[in-house]
Amino acid sequence: MASSSSAPSRALLDGLRQAALPYHGGADELDPLLEAIGDARFVLLGEATHGTHEFYRTRAVLTQRLLAERGFDAVAVEADWPDALRLNAYVRGEDEAERPDAALETFTRFPRWMWRNVEMYELLQWMREHAPHAGFYGLDLYSLHASIHAVIGYLQQHDPEAASRARARYACFEHFAQDSQAYGYAATVGLSRSCEDDVIAQLMDLRKRAADYASRDGRVAEDEFFFAEQNARLVRNAEQYYRAMFGGRVESWNLRDTHMMETLEALIAWTERQTGSAHTIVWAHNSHLGDARATQMGDWGELNVGQLVRQKFGDRACLIGFSTHTGTVTAARDWDAPAQQRRVRPSLPDSYERLFHDVGQERFFVRLKDEPVRSALIPSRLERAIGVIYVPETERASHYFRAHLAEQFDVLIHVDQTRALQPLETWAREETDVPETYPTGI
Repeated sequence: MASSSSAPSRALLDGLRQAALPYHGGADELDPLLEAIGDARFVLLGEATHGTHEFYRTRAVLTQRLLAERGFDAVAVEADWPDALRLNAYVRGEDEAERPDAALETFTRFPRWMWRNVEMYELLQWMREHAPHAGFYGLDLYSLHASIHAVIGYLQQHDPEAASRARARYACFEHFAQDSQAYGYAATVGLSRSCEDDVIAQLMDLRKRAADYASRDGRVAEDEFFFAEQNARLVRNAEQYYRAMFGGRVESWNLRDTHMMETLEALIAWTERQTGSAHTIVWAHNSHLGDARATQMGDWGELNVGQLVRQKFGDRACLIGFSTHTGTVTAARDWDAPAQQRRVRPSLPDSYERLFHDVGQERFFVRLKDEPVRSALIPSRLERAIGVIYVPETERASHYFRAHLAEQFDVLIHVDQTRALQPLETWAREETDVPETYPTGI
């Protein structure tokens, strides 16, 4: 991917200043953004980190307006299917939990703060009160064992003999307890047989009985079968994913995003059967929702949800990204380590983040399809991506890649100085590498 390392010209900065639409956090300030979304049926809301308050809050406010004003009926997030189903039940008033934090207890694995946080608490509470018609679903595939238990539990209730067959097939994983990566390694190097045939057979067995299971008790039975089928499909895809982890990043990344797209398509089809149309909001990281073809990821052979959605739905989809120059973020130093409030280093020269910092406005968004902004932002620059782990010591190598922003997203929202997402658990905030006087230094 060609590099553009020159400093931004005065003309470029002046053009961006004219195109920048100010946004201070108010719901009414999103009218120009809703105009840019237009008649899109699928709105993809990214994030440049997994732990920034302003990203979550802005997505929540926009989600509320789309649910309340534009007829959107589903929120699909970068979370595991069985965990998110508890939140779906809470939103719809079908869960005994009286408060969102109880429904969020299903999120037990690292990184818990991604969903067990104050901003999600408030959004779920709002959805239950104002949008109980909307669904809340997970797209990811890390819940292999939880999904196995869900499939068996469903079959035990509706077909005990089929539940016995499922237990026998899924017993293939029993030597690895809850360690899915250990299974993937053992199956890849020949230390254990692959469970591929077993999980495929179980999914096919479930689908053969679809008409029978789904017709036993009207709408409730149809819903329950759909949830069970998605769990069985997740087990099949997760089994393949954990074996692919040891074959290379590109293959495993593509399997994961393909799974998320398959789940999204299944949700869309299911919602259309029930209501006649589907309007879906997706929450995930920028790296999943910005079109991979416009980034260094695409050069490496990686695809993502944003690319697949654009290829399938075209202008019916709107891709929205986020960026920040500096501030604080909730992230860990290592995988499965405690969450910390981390200081985000100022963005690097020749990055989009630094370019937007130089615009000189604290918060704004730009519509990337509009000229002359589109042409001005087509040349590639660096773009930062912080996940659940932040390694500032190797920032350039660990967190930057090159991208053509105007081809990656339809809209970009920039918050120059951000603050860390607030987890619900106090334990997640016990450690910090940010001085108490940050950012003022007083």
